[in-house]
Amino acid sequence: MHLMYTLDAAGNRIYTLKKITPSGAVTKSAHPARFSPDDKYSRHRVTLKKRFGILMTQQCMFSPLLSLLFNS
Repeated sequence: MHLMYTLDAAGNRIYTLKKITPSGAVTKSAHPARFSPDDKYSRHRVTLKKRFGILMTQQCMFSPLLSLLFNS
């Protein structure tokens, strides 16, 4: 048995052990994904994030910080 949750109308989590709620909605796992230090796909994730401009260093909130670091 794994702890599952669903969201109520206010956005709060309602925890349950069932896979489907009585209303028929599918629940989500309340456990984080497994972590492996041997990350086989990190290179591909970084490449895709660079391609679509969503890498953390490409965000606008980091631009002033980076300019301060590299201009000193």
